[in-house]
Amino acid sequence: MTSSNGADELTGTQDKVYNLIWFTEASLRNATQLGGYIADAERDGDTELAEFFRKAQRVSRKGGELGKRLLSPRLDGGA
Repeated sequence: MTSSNGADELTGTQDKVYNLIWFTEASLRNATQLGGYIADAERDGDTELAEFFRKAQRVSRKGGELGKRLLSPRLDGGA
């Protein structure tokens, strides 16, 4: 399924690049937010919840890193 979010017209950026930028930023922002959730869970002594958030944070960081890796050549005009 393909859909246009209008990024081409509104930003001058291809939809696929815009989408990748959005995904990368959202993943890294989520990893940052989860740091606070981890601290909250640890402060409350809930190690199970803290570990859950740590795992989620690792996944978000991985998504951010993969996004950055895919984004770089696309910003250089390659892919």
